[in-house]
Amino acid sequence: MKDIHIIGVPSDYGQNRRGVDMGPSAIRYAGLKEKLERLGYEVSDLGDVPVPTPETRRIEHQKLKYLREVVSVSEALCEKVEGVLKGGHTPVILGGDHSIAIGSLAGIARAGQPFGVIWFDAHGDMNTDETTPSGNIHGMPLAASLGLGHEALTGIGGIRPKVKPENVVLVGARSIDPEERELIRQSGIHVFSMQDVDRRGMDAVMQEAIRIASDGTRGIHLSLDLDALDPMFAPGVGTPVNGGFTYREGHLAMELLAASGKLLSVDVVEVNPILDHRNQTGRMAVELLESLFGKRVM
Repeated sequence: MKDIHIIGVPSDYGQNRRGVDMGPSAIRYAGLKEKLERLGYEVSDLGDVPVPTPETRRIEHQKLKYLREVVSVSEALCEKVEGVLKGGHTPVILGGDHSIAIGSLAGIARAGQPFGVIWFDAHGDMNTDETTPSGNIHGMPLAASLGLGHEALTGIGGIRPKVKPENVVLVGARSIDPEERELIRQSGIHVFSMQDVDRRGMDAVMQEAIRIASDGTRGIHLSLDLDALDPMFAPGVGTPVNGGFTYREGHLAMELLAASGKLLSVDVVEVNPILDHRNQTGRMAVELLESLFGKRVM
């Protein structure tokens, strides 16, 4: 059983709503390290990637807000993730907004083995500076990791693309921007919307997602945006969208990925304690991670 190394990334540069910078603290406060240790893992917390406060910075590009800062944080995270994987450990990366996944995937790519991605999200995160309606980079990390968009984002880690589109699966999509939709169609990634989950069931969707992401790869990175769940279960997120996964659907997805034995790494993003109720979303993140790392009733 591999050791787990926790990396915090308290960054909210990828979006314009403050609070997700406190996400790593909220998840830690919910007992992540202790609960993973109870499952039999050796867990080391490597602390946080240094992130300057936004009040000390200014927006230079309206279509790529805080580009310089996002690149700096991503490069630092890339180096940490690469080191953890090359050391034979499993990185658990705590965000922060979803722009941090640019650094997560760059670090995995730098570790040197092909990998697949399951992207749990209400949104596509497939915008570029040419399609974005907001300029917020947390709507761009999947596109950037596929080599689409501004070269400052696609070139992080010195590898582009980070992952092959045929090994990328977006699960839970229910809020896609119009131009982003066309880019998704052209990209070649696989998408399971909430309609697919409703019609086919989470079991069938996840079994296929695992097959696609693991086909010809070393393993799977899970990028887990808490807004994939319905706001009833995860209210403390920056961009909630009704009609998401139920509590049990979320856990079943994690349990199936755990049972596959294919997990390489995971990032957990968009927990916003300011918008939460008594850390409900932070606790939800920890519970899902417990299932992902093998917790069972029997």
